[in-house]
Amino acid sequence: MASVSSFAAYDGARESVSSRENRAIDLALPVRKPPNIDDVSYRDKLAKPGPRRLLACDGGGIRGLISIEVLACIESELRRSSGNPKLVLADYFDYVAGTSTGAIIATLIALGYSTDEIRDFYLRSGAEMFHKARLWERFRTKFESDKLSEMLRGVIGEDTTFGSDKLRTLLMMVLRNATTDSPWPLSNNPAAKYNDVTHPGCNLKLPLWQLVRASTAAPTYFPPEVIHVDHDFIFVDGGVTMYNNPAFQLFLMATSEPYRLRWPTGEEKMLLISVGTGASANANSNLSPEEMNLIYNAGTIPSALMAAALHEQDFLCRILGKCLAGDLLDSEIGTVIGQGIPNVPKLFTYARYNAELSREGLDALGLKHINPLHVQQMDSVDHIGEMQEVGRTLAQQKVKSEHFAGFPVAS
Repeated sequence: MASVSSFAAYDGARESVSSRENRAIDLALPVRKPPNIDDVSYRDKLAKPGPRRLLACDGGGIRGLISIEVLACIESELRRSSGNPKLVLADYFDYVAGTSTGAIIATLIALGYSTDEIRDFYLRSGAEMFHKARLWERFRTKFESDKLSEMLRGVIGEDTTFGSDKLRTLLMMVLRNATTDSPWPLSNNPAAKYNDVTHPGCNLKLPLWQLVRASTAAPTYFPPEVIHVDHDFIFVDGGVTMYNNPAFQLFLMATSEPYRLRWPTGEEKMLLISVGTGASANANSNLSPEEMNLIYNAGTIPSALMAAALHEQDFLCRILGKCLAGDLLDSEIGTVIGQGIPNVPKLFTYARYNAELSREGLDALGLKHINPLHVQQMDSVDHIGEMQEVGRTLAQQKVKSEHFAGFPVAS
């Protein structure tokens, strides 16, 4: 566990729910520009020696605040261990990935924002992010897109492109191209096939805010995003692909030959940290076959497939990586910590931080006073304070300094 002084500094960064509610929201005012943001570029990370550090952030709507509190704890621990009180996660990680709300968080990390600033963005903007669409528009989506787009342009920059040197780490995000009916994991790796700057459809030339907006366009929640590449494509939330948890896809994009980065593998050469937004299996012991009609299936099958995909990404990382942290996957295989494939060396070191948001899971964290229904919904903006409490408690119990000891901050 990180030192008491480290967690004290981390806890001191909290904002009370009452102060948040009383604060006026000014969407025209972006989060403060991080210091020295122009001094370091993601391109500098390409040539740096030493082990590689990867960070993956799950999707999950406003539950991204759970992830932010875990990330705040990680940042606090890295500041303590490095002796640098101004360290931000972009100083430590080389490659950051996210899907949906995780794409927002990953992008702000890559731009050099501190976790205090990212938290502040969510607290200022959370309610606006899920601003109800006008009544006659709700047959398509629950929430307006204009508010979210405005916020993203403000905090990312209207003219910031995916290839901008303002990004201090490599960045990957997942979108779903509804036009081609395929997942689109995009990276700013300059060597990637569709990042050739001489090509008219070069991904690096696309507006960064718009890519993030596309990754967050959850069907039924927000309208789709149309982006012109060679021609117009319609994009929706990357969370409705196999990669709502993008951790294993991030590993593949960092190491495998088709993605043209080819970073070396090995448990001492690569660290992969995966941060979730909470899991909430829709178990129902009283379910009867008669209830499983068309309406029931339409409402449950998408979430069931997403949950299975999230589980599989985590399982692959635990089997192929040296897993240091992660809760029970299921009653048959347990946590898989210390296990793998016989005679197959571990390809990276791995830690997974996620909370089970069921009644049993919250009780295990010592959060018996929190109603699971308050923290399970992706748009539960009235219970932001409880989500933060889940994230802080998870971090205090699960994040340990030894998870990062083999990959110290470069001096």
